[in-house]
Amino acid sequence: MTRPMTEHLPGATETARPPAVRFDGVGADYGNTRALRDFTVDIPAGETLALLGPSGSGKSTALKVLAGFLRPVAGRVLVDGADVTDLPPARRGLGVVVQSYALFPHMRVADNVAFGLRARRLPRAEVGARVTEVLDLVGMRDFASRYPSQLSGGQQQRIAIARALAIRPPVLLLDEPLSALDVHLRHGMLTELQRLRDELPDIAILYVTHDQVEALTLADRIGVMRDGALVDVDDTRRLWEHPPSRFTAAFLGGANLLPSVVLAGRHPGGVRVRVGEVEIVAAGDGLPPGSSALLAVRPHAIRVTSTSFGPDVLPATVKTVQWRGPDSRLSLAVDALPDLLVEVDQPGATRHAVGDRIGVHVPDGAGVLVSEDS
Repeated sequence: MTRPMTEHLPGATETARPPAVRFDGVGADYGNTRALRDFTVDIPAGETLALLGPSGSGKSTALKVLAGFLRPVAGRVLVDGADVTDLPPARRGLGVVVQSYALFPHMRVADNVAFGLRARRLPRAEVGARVTEVLDLVGMRDFASRYPSQLSGGQQQRIAIARALAIRPPVLLLDEPLSALDVHLRHGMLTELQRLRDELPDIAILYVTHDQVEALTLADRIGVMRDGALVDVDDTRRLWEHPPSRFTAAFLGGANLLPSVVLAGRHPGGVRVRVGEVEIVAAGDGLPPGSSALLAVRPHAIRVTSTSFGPDVLPATVKTVQWRGPDSRLSLAVDALPDLLVEVDQPGATRHAVGDRIGVHVPDGAGVLVSEDS
């Protein structure tokens, strides 16, 4: 069980054991540009934290600061309670896997994996044993004598991970590790990373990605970043089901944000709200009756009908249709929500066309309330 978000923010109560990683008010610049702002988060041992955000949000910058590749201009970085802010990368003892893999092309696989161990002047017998151990872990023992050019992209990625794990680091850093792979290889490596995470229960992992599927699949917690700042961080499932801010709701899963008004009284399934002339039961609480809010509802959760315009249906017009193979994405102009296009996903090929008049139905419990001010 991971700790709730509030335990990772400034002023939180300390635990008896320091976290494997602590970012404490970290700021970082690229020239005159502030790339990371007051970045504060803990990563306990055994946890995978994914940093997710659009390009330029600061997620890779945070990883570079932890790895020692970028010196912060503010704050501290601690590993197992020790301040490593001023230590060079080689003295931090962290495992790092970058997008390009960075394997030495003139070295065989075994020598690539052994590089960090030899730099630490470990005995030859111990180096050999550890190389065999981590190559077994990533399923690449039979490739020890090959050169990187003789490996596929997925195999090179496994070797890069083996090299990072060979030094037995307390923390593993993965920076967009699957982005250079094609779709088929990416799916296979995602499965391998799941297995690897389960076999390394004591290691803390910082996983940087722009891919939501990777983050949702691998992470115990997700931190959503924007403009160099950590917008939200929480348990992965909780963040998906109850996004606390409008940015996270829109970014994580592409939720529609429908203007609504909170109605008086609680409902067994949540809070009753009005969207246009329709009343809907939404998840969430804490907003007083009469207050304005946004109903965050993802495209797959909305239903459409071409024949019924009952009291729980919002009339709309189809503006665009995109067939995507397994589903179709409709963009709808809802009569009661001017200046807003509502996106709806339907399985397979849709029977609706541009210009059709249809009805929009949001089932009770399909959406969650988000404050307009968040």
